[in-house]
Amino acid sequence: MRMKAYVKFEPSEELIKKTLKLVEMVAATQKAREEVVKKEGKKLEEKMLRRGTNEVTKAVDRGKAKLVVIAMDVEPEEVVMHLPPLCEEKGVPYTYVPSKLELGKASGIEVQAAAVAIIDAGEYSKMLDEIIKEVQKLKK
Repeated sequence: MRMKAYVKFEPSEELIKKTLKLVEMVAATQKAREEVVKKEGKKLEEKMLRRGTNEVTKAVDRGKAKLVVIAMDVEPEEVVMHLPPLCEEKGVPYTYVPSKLELGKASGIEVQAAAVAIIDAGEYSKMLDEIIKEVQKLKK
């Protein structure tokens, strides 16, 4: 498979697994928080995770995204092509995973997700920092 135009580097298998695991854990934590807040009759103030290209773009633009994860099998490529340059401009680290379906499932939805932004890693911030360091090494 040829590399897509928007894919700037090839992440290692270990980095991909770690990234998907982080997305999965943050999504599960967000869901648990939403259930607790819902029982109290309140609304969650800030989501920990944003799913979908439009939501991710807004999170990066507003300076809320800590890490952006982009699927490498997005068709047409133009859907996510703006994300790497936008992340570079805003100083937000980004990485890739092979599949939209995997990214969607890891983020807690039953459909595909072209991109996901982690807004708040909560108790997994150490893992987030490790992933960011690995990504920065790959981009050099």
